[in-house]
Order: sequence, then structure tokens, then C-alpha cells
Amino acid sequence: MREDGAARQRQMVRLVRLVAGGATLIRDGGDGATVLVGRAGEAGRPVARALPDAACALGLLVRSGDTLRATPQARAFLRRALLSAETQFQDQHRDIEQQNRPVEGLRQSVRVNLAESPLAAMARLKEKSGVLFLDAVALDAGLRLHADFTRGQLQPQLTMRYEPRLAGKSKGAGGVADLCDSAVAARGRVRAAVEAIGPELSGVALDICCFEKGLETVERERQWPVRSAKLMLRAALMALARHYAPPPTRARRTAWGDDGFRPDRTAAVTRRPAAGR
Repeated sequence: MREDGAARQRQMVRLVRLVAGGATLIRDGGDGATVLVGRAGEAGRPVARALPDAACALGLLVRSGDTLRATPQARAFLRRALLSAETQFQDQHRDIEQQNRPVEGLRQSVRVNLAESPLAAMARLKEKSGVLFLDAVALDAGLRLHADFTRGQLQPQLTMRYEPRLAGKSKGAGGVADLCDSAVAARGRVRAAVEAIGPELSGVALDICCFEKGLETVERERQWPVRSAKLMLRAALMALARHYAPPPTRARRTAWGDDGFRPDRTAAVTRRPAAGR
């Protein structure tokens, strides 16, 4: 039944494309089961006899006698159908999963390609005990760093820029004068995050979360031992998570020996009871 529905959908798309492309005449196919749709003077293409009526019922076509005409809804229908077909083809080479991710400060349900980012692939790694190697807090910290890095337009540009440049702007691509306020703010957040992680761990966080290098590539470039990059990355993301969500601070109690502490001598001196009492 599912295959019959998919075949009927393909036939509907073909019919709507024919009519939208100028095939407006419909004639009897001669076999009782099909009709011919084509331009004047052409043989036409056979389609199921009930298909034009179904397209008209959906509001995709309008029929007047032997003439068919596409409605404005037909173009939107074709765009959705072609986009769905392209997505299905691309999904054959992807590892798609529906996840809740932070988007512009709010968590939303999005489709994530786990085969695209090394950080997404690491989200499925587990310890020998079965516990996830990266917890949700550390993973969200890495994704937030990547989002700010992208929003700040810090990726290396490998293609030529063809847009016209106005006089008075700073020279070179990616100048601060060319950025909007949100991109400048994102660059500031990336700078603060790198400082919070520290110089020892910030490099591996940028390589994997932002430049999306694989663990093996990072270990080879930095001449690290095998399976050490993921340990360094986890330490970096834990520090980054504390930067994004600092732990609550407890009220500090004054103790003896602290700078500025002076005991109240009057409270320490006990008065002797008066004689005769």
C-alpha cells in the first residue's frame, strides 16, 4: 500500500509539472484507463484517467472542458515534492537523528546529521560502565561554542567573494566594520570562552568543535598519543560548561587569621561580679 501511494504521488507530480510547463490539452487515451496530456499538436503523455480529477480536487489544477490550468498552489506543491525527493536521496549518506538543541537561546527539535560533526559522533561514545563519555552539559557547551563560532563568521573562507564592496570599509574580508552587531557579540563570546578554557585546552576545543577536525587528525597534528584527544576534549568541555553555567557560590565565613579580621575585645572580656553580691 505504501508503494502504491508513492507511485501515485510520483504520477501526480508528473502531471502537475506537465500542466505547469504548458501542457494544457487533455484527450482520451483510447484504452478507457488513461488520458493524454500535452500541448496542441503533440501526441501527449498518458496519465491515469482519474488523476486529473484528483489534482483538481486537491486544488492543484483547474479543468475547463478539455483544458487544464495550474493553480498558484501547484508551484508550492512541486517545490515540496522535489525538496522531499532531494532530502531522501541525501539522507542515504547521512546518520539523521531528531534531537533537542539550543537554537537562539531556546531548545528546539531539530534534525541532526551525526556523521557530519566529530562532536556529534562523540555524543554516542560510552565508557565501559555504559555511561556516556560526554554528558549533556558538556555536549551542549561544545555545540554552543560552535554556534557562536559560526555566527561570528570565524570560519576560514575558501571561496571567492563576489558581492560588491563599498568604499570606506576596512580592507580585507572579514573586517570588523563588515560585521553586524550579532556577529561582533558572537566573536566576543568565543573570545571569552577560549580564555575560560585556558591555553592548554582551548586548542583542542576549537579544532574539534569549531573546525570539525577528527580525533585522529588532532592527535596526528599535535603528535599526541592515541585516544588522548577525546580525554583532552572532555576536560576542555567541562571547563567550558562551568564558564557558561558557573556553579553557585557559597557565602564565605570569616575565620581567624583572615586579613582585616579584628576580634571584639569587649565581647571577650568577662566582668567579675561585684564584691558582696
